[in-house]
Amino acid sequence: MKNIRLLSLTLMFLSGTVNAENLKKDAEAEKESPWMLTPTVSSDPKLGTTLGFMGAYIKKFDEKSPASMFGVMGSYSDTDSFFYGAFSRSYFDADKQRITAALMNGKVNNNYEDFQGSGFPVSTTDDISLAAVRYSHLYKNHWYLGAQVIATDYAVFADDALSGIILDLIGLTGHESIGLGLFVNRDTRNNQNSPDSGASFEFTNIAYRKSFGGDVSFDAYTLSYAAFLEHGDGHVTALRTKGRWTNDAPSSGYSSIELRGYTRGEYLAQHMTLLEVDERIKIKERWGLTLSAGIAWLYGDEEGSDDNSDQFPMAGAGITYTIKPKEKMIVRAEYAIGKSDNNGFYLQFGRPF
Repeated sequence: MKNIRLLSLTLMFLSGTVNAENLKKDAEAEKESPWMLTPTVSSDPKLGTTLGFMGAYIKKFDEKSPASMFGVMGSYSDTDSFFYGAFSRSYFDADKQRITAALMNGKVNNNYEDFQGSGFPVSTTDDISLAAVRYSHLYKNHWYLGAQVIATDYAVFADDALSGIILDLIGLTGHESIGLGLFVNRDTRNNQNSPDSGASFEFTNIAYRKSFGGDVSFDAYTLSYAAFLEHGDGHVTALRTKGRWTNDAPSSGYSSIELRGYTRGEYLAQHMTLLEVDERIKIKERWGLTLSAGIAWLYGDEEGSDDNSDQFPMAGAGITYTIKPKEKMIVRAEYAIGKSDNNGFYLQFGRPF
């Protein structure tokens, strides 16, 4: 099967990497390069197989601040979908100030066999561009307060007549929007990349308004909490819960499932809530295993639902390799499966949360 072949190739890649790394182990122990380059791979029934890369420069501004990262990324799939962009994650002033920024552009060709549970196959082309900046400042006792701005241009085009009719029926046409909002965070994690203790609480709101220059006005709220518990010989249990709620949003601004194994945007509703657990098992030196499970709920329809059609479970497993031991930065290869033939294989940088 395609996903099994991808996993085998990933194991070969990581094995080759670790053999090369062992030859330079002593030199790396003295000093790690500030540069990082890693391939990315994903495969699922909707978007096909996507190959890409992520390159970054790592900079530590002071001893009390976590390492900052400035990078670029790009990807291309066998469905002629692509993404490219730049991002930064900055910590400075003894970790009293934090800035996250991203600039992305792309085109996504989707082939949904059962779009939003309608029973109809839908093919769409989504043109997407995004620019976002978030700034936060330490208030006291691990509490960060800040603001964020996001500008998106999201256009959805049907690839056939039937898909166009279905998109018209549900009102999914995309939108251009500019939003401003608040950011509140309490962060006690001992590491920003692979924490093994502490927790993170976040609340954000985005107010999209026509008066800001967009073509829609609505509100979106997000609340999340993640906790990290170390046990055994370096093993970590990571727990997460998250919710996203909208008010007066168009269909293109609805909430989607944010679990591995599902394609973002295929299932939409006004609100989403999820629970997820990630067991991170240390094997030897840089190697690890992951076992994950979760469930998401989509809701908000006036009529409601009395069956399990709005519940989306997930289970997954994978391997991890630490490419930057000093900063605890990892590459992970995972396979996740959901309901209704939803599944995905991922070779990506960093933890999912």
